[in-house]
Amino acid sequence: MNQNDPLAGLPEVPSFTVTSPDVAHDQELPREQYSGLFGVPGGKDKSPALSWSGAPPETKSYVVTVYDPDAPTGCGFWHWIVANIPASVTELPAGAGDEGGKNLPSGALALRHDAGSTRFIGAGPPPGHGPHRYFIIVQALDVDDVGKLGVTADSTPAFLGFSILQHVLARAVITPWGEVPAG
Repeated sequence: MNQNDPLAGLPEVPSFTVTSPDVAHDQELPREQYSGLFGVPGGKDKSPALSWSGAPPETKSYVVTVYDPDAPTGCGFWHWIVANIPASVTELPAGAGDEGGKNLPSGALALRHDAGSTRFIGAGPPPGHGPHRYFIIVQALDVDDVGKLGVTADSTPAFLGFSILQHVLARAVITPWGEVPAG
């Protein structure tokens, strides 16, 4: 497994807690969180339920991302990016990343991931490539709308990350893994 750490170059910030009844840190993803759209047998492209607590009281919004640094692309693979989650919201239900985002909170902004859609796309490592890590990251921000930082629905995940860099108050992370055997 590639040891690339997508958090290594970021400023250190306090942590808070993110949990899920669907996925667990250092455990394999359930089949529902694999990608049927990428042809993984049994994959459902269902975003996991997430809940978080312990963010700083001055939090004005959250950003939730799912990123695979082990994808053989030279730049990893973004699976889901949602910004402008209000500070009053501390959970997303399973399936919140469905097409259309009907289960996302009002005002949330879903950006396009590396497959070109705004819906959650599950794990789909190339068969036989080995296990991939999926960094599920919730970041607490000191701004209520990333649009104030120049981020729009057409922005890339990298631009969002750059734009919020100085506005992250705290970060919570779960890192499950996924693998598709060869053959």
